[in-house]
Amino acid sequence: MMGGKSSTIAAGVCGAMFVGYCIYFDRKRRSDPNFKNRLRERRRNQASVKQGTGLSKLPDLKDAEAVQKFFLEEIQLGEELLAQGDYENGIEHLTNAIAVCGQPQQLLQVLQQTLPPPVFQMLLTKLPTISQRIVSSQGSLNEEDLE
Repeated sequence: MMGGKSSTIAAGVCGAMFVGYCIYFDRKRRSDPNFKNRLRERRRNQASVKQGTGLSKLPDLKDAEAVQKFFLEEIQLGEELLAQGDYENGIEHLTNAIAVCGQPQQLLQVLQQTLPPPVFQMLLTKLPTISQRIVSSQGSLNEEDLE
């Protein structure tokens, strides 16, 4: 009976010491003058990563090899995501592929035959947003060419 009581007391003391150390460490961390700055910076980085997940960086449209590589990667990624049931991101990658495709009408016909109608509708609604991205990226490329 003494052994069980002493082990219970020891466990309670260890638990109290652990909670005390957690409180001490948290107070020390929060009193650090750079804590808030690092926390804000980490949150900004996480927010930018979340925003940029669906938006792939478009390749240089003048480099045919880079465009072809980008096209194949986006098609493959889009198909994989659609197979996993992640329709939103899969559609995003397929629209990126359509945007850089040399013959988008033929690609759309193939996709119309292979994708379920609701998914194809989602794809069609996303097309205007990707065309705006291409126009804006071409505009920034032209500004860079002037320098």
